[in-house]
Amino acid sequence: MADLPTEMLAIDPAGPGGPEVLAPVRRPVPRPGPGEVLIHVAAAGVNRPDVMQRLGLYPPPPGAPTIPGLEVAGEVVAAGEGAEALLGQQVCALVAGGGYAEYCAAPAGQCLPVPAALTPVDAAAMPETLFTVWVNLFERAYVADGDRVLVHGGTSGIGTMAIALGRLFDLTVIVTAGSDAKCARALELGAAHAINYRTADFVEEVKRITDGAGVQAVLDMVGGDYVPRNLACLAEDGRHVSIAAQRGAKAEIPLWPVMAKRLTLTGSTLRARPVAFKSAVADEIARTVWPHAAEGRLKPVIDSTFPLAEAAEAHRRMEAGDHVGKIVLTVRTRP
Repeated sequence: MADLPTEMLAIDPAGPGGPEVLAPVRRPVPRPGPGEVLIHVAAAGVNRPDVMQRLGLYPPPPGAPTIPGLEVAGEVVAAGEGAEALLGQQVCALVAGGGYAEYCAAPAGQCLPVPAALTPVDAAAMPETLFTVWVNLFERAYVADGDRVLVHGGTSGIGTMAIALGRLFDLTVIVTAGSDAKCARALELGAAHAINYRTADFVEEVKRITDGAGVQAVLDMVGGDYVPRNLACLAEDGRHVSIAAQRGAKAEIPLWPVMAKRLTLTGSTLRARPVAFKSAVADEIARTVWPHAAEGRLKPVIDSTFPLAEAAEAHRRMEAGDHVGKIVLTVRTRP
């Protein structure tokens, strides 16, 4: 690392607060440990957990940087022991933190090569949502070709990735969204059906769409009072997967339908999972999903980009709720 700077521009708020706390500061350039690489960041994805961290509601796991940011893309410019093979490569990576910076350390196992079909902004927008949807929809809900899936937040980063993967793996994806315009956009992206939850009862709409049979899986980021309604949407042997709880972490579960329909309720978080688990997921994605990205069949939906120094504006955009797809920070490259 002798030819690298010792300091970098980063977003590292001193405490919780509104978007205004996301001011640029100088921080030491991290040093990669064994099995890690140092990425000179070209772009970094913005995700809902970043907002929660900024508000003081989702602290980084032990050992993770306080700098927010869970996904990056850029060039590997240094490597720890065992990771030297990635030196000089363009990669994107899932990280537990540190993405809102000019340099970011990442476990080598959580890196994916950036194919020519993807721009750095595209690549930076993929790891967090791709890993999350793959783990929860394909591994925990074990969806298969022909399954019907209900996904809330259909135009969010998670929702748009679920639509994209559903299109690739022959799923019938039904989404909810908060406006007719967002529903129309979801249909353009490949959703089979889109329900405006402000003007229609999604439970009744799912029953209508499926002729009363229900869906095989629900991917839920809402929680709270949505959970019993989600269960009403499930077919026999259906699977309900919780990945967030925007309407509350407590829910009242009707047990008779769970027993009568043999339902499975599960869920997960990804950020605090060990490197070995996330590396195994990366390996599976590299084999089963990444060839689609390499051939241009899988790309993220990009809503907007902001320079790293304008991370506050990126968060304001996300909190306004008007975005469709991913918000990405662009980072100045070295001369």
